[in-house]
Amino acid sequence: MAIKGKLIIVGGGINTGSLVDKELSELARDSFFQCGILKTIIDESKHQNNSRIEIITTASKMQAEVSETYMNAFNVLGAINIGHFQINSRVDANNLENLERLKQADTVLFTGGDQLRLTSIIGGTEFQKILLDKYNHEEFVYAGTSAGAAAVSSSMIYQGNSSDALFKGSVEINSGLGLIDSIIVDTHFIQRGRIGRLFQVVVGNPMKIGIGLGEDTGLLITNNNDKMTAIGSGSIILVDGRQITDTNLTQIETGRPISISNIITHVMTRNDIYYFKENKIIIKDSQYNII
Repeated sequence: MAIKGKLIIVGGGINTGSLVDKELSELARDSFFQCGILKTIIDESKHQNNSRIEIITTASKMQAEVSETYMNAFNVLGAINIGHFQINSRVDANNLENLERLKQADTVLFTGGDQLRLTSIIGGTEFQKILLDKYNHEEFVYAGTSAGAAAVSSSMIYQGNSSDALFKGSVEINSGLGLIDSIIVDTHFIQRGRIGRLFQVVVGNPMKIGIGLGEDTGLLITNNNDKMTAIGSGSIILVDGRQITDTNLTQIETGRPISISNIITHVMTRNDIYYFKENKIIIKDSQYNII
């Protein structure tokens, strides 16, 4: 069965146009803002500017402030049907009125915060079931930034110190929301030096691609979860463990450093495309494609 939905996962720090510092009229003329991630979310939504977009702040501790920032930015970009959808308990996530509201959404944006809070509230509820059903069977966009991106896959990183991430047992994984199974996502990746976290996760789960998303940078995932297009202003690191030839992972005690042979990494920037099934990257501005 072909998946009809799309994923947009972002490493956090989305450019919302610096609304505190800029006048709305200036933002409307800002070409980078107009071409950024929020504009991509609108353009990929079923009815574009007329799409029903729900901002879900479950992971955040500052829900009113976060939702207001995103709603203002979407409005500047011409989106006219935006809502702040508050799901703050498992009771909320099984409430019939909330479930009906989710069914009417064309796009959801899960904001940043604590991904474990997000999955512990939504996981296993009717809300999650409808989310998965809409993603699999409708022209539906799941967008997530930071915690909302980390939670998208079946397996989710929720804890791990960057400085000792290549010591066995230092990175902890939990169940995510399960919209995609082939990847594991880490966010704020470049800014917080999290490459070691992704190496450890991938060496223990070599069938999955580790995706490290920089801030204001993301992937648009389409074509039955096969085509991954880079969006935003920074870099994405892909960590592929399928060709690993050796490791000491099962031979060492917890707390000891991990050795890995032949782990493969790729770096993507805006408009580059990765095809998961073919394991192929197309670099948009390749120096070898000059005519």
